[in-house]
Amino acid sequence: MKPIRWTLHATRELSRREIDRAEAELTIRQPDAIAPAPPPRAFRQRRYLDKALQEQMLLRVLVEETDDELVVVTLYKTSKFKKYEAGQSE
Repeated sequence: MKPIRWTLHATRELSRREIDRAEAELTIRQPDAIAPAPPPRAFRQRRYLDKALQEQMLLRVLVEETDDELVVVTLYKTSKFKKYEAGQSE
């Protein structure tokens, strides 16, 4: 299992967007889906219950995978399931 390294930007976004770090790491390790982005990056995404909002949200984490580690570039949560889960079963 590769270690996860957080960029300063991603760490700031955790706080600014009120995203639980444990939820983000679970999304990285056990995504519901992986969406392509310009290589070598990809969005790892997962539905979860957001405790602050008390509703189901989609967490998207942009990860750059290297031979040695997973680098978290940025992340955000959204309620636009249809936009980002197109073609997936719900």
